[in-house]
Amino acid sequence: MDVKSAFLNWFTRGGGICETTSALRVLDFRTGCIKFLLKSGFVMGSVDKTLFLLSRGGDTTIVRIYVDDIIFGGSSHALVFSFLERMSREFEMSLMGELQFFLGLQIKQGLEGTFVHQAKYTRDILKKFNMGDSKPMITPMSTNTALDADEDGEAASPRTSHRQAVKRIFRYLKFTPKLDLWYSSGSSLFLRGFSDADHAGYRIDRKSTSSTCQLLGTSLVSWSSRKQASVSLSTTEAEYIGCSLAARS
Repeated sequence: MDVKSAFLNWFTRGGGICETTSALRVLDFRTGCIKFLLKSGFVMGSVDKTLFLLSRGGDTTIVRIYVDDIIFGGSSHALVFSFLERMSREFEMSLMGELQFFLGLQIKQGLEGTFVHQAKYTRDILKKFNMGDSKPMITPMSTNTALDADEDGEAASPRTSHRQAVKRIFRYLKFTPKLDLWYSSGSSLFLRGFSDADHAGYRIDRKSTSSTCQLLGTSLVSWSSRKQASVSLSTTEAEYIGCSLAARS
């Protein structure tokens, strides 16, 4: 599927509430844009209320609103340009071209698919904390590392083991600029989910950790790792809670 994305930046509509404060202008734009999209046949996402979809025949247009910016893409050039034309008539906008950078993410699009990475953001973080020359590590933490609660430490002076753990994460970040997420244009739209659980792995309160990931075809689209809210009495219970989290995601 040949998907083309673009980035729109809204300036002003003039009149009314738009000429008061920046916050009110943003609110007015979001409200007006949402009403316009719904009127145009778009369907609002049931979970993400900033996501809108429009299907025409076998093609789809996807729109995402972020503050006063819009990211949109479609499976058809005709649908994309039709959406751009309608939005330009309704709002005063500037087309920033193909999406390349957004919220710290770098995007590189091609005919065969799209790469997403955070190389620049990662380099900036390493430079900020003087870790740019550190030795890269291929994992963020050793499998035999166990961190206890820092009862005596303070925010400005954490325990040595905690500082070492954070440095290990930075060394892992030093390795990750070589890694990208790849979204193939030829991938299927079959959704798969996987889950796992580390039973009683948290030493302080013996709670388990759930890990999940979801793939659309061969493309990773969602993932999480979080401590469970309650103590599981068995490995089976911990795995069941992990599966429930994966299904909800």
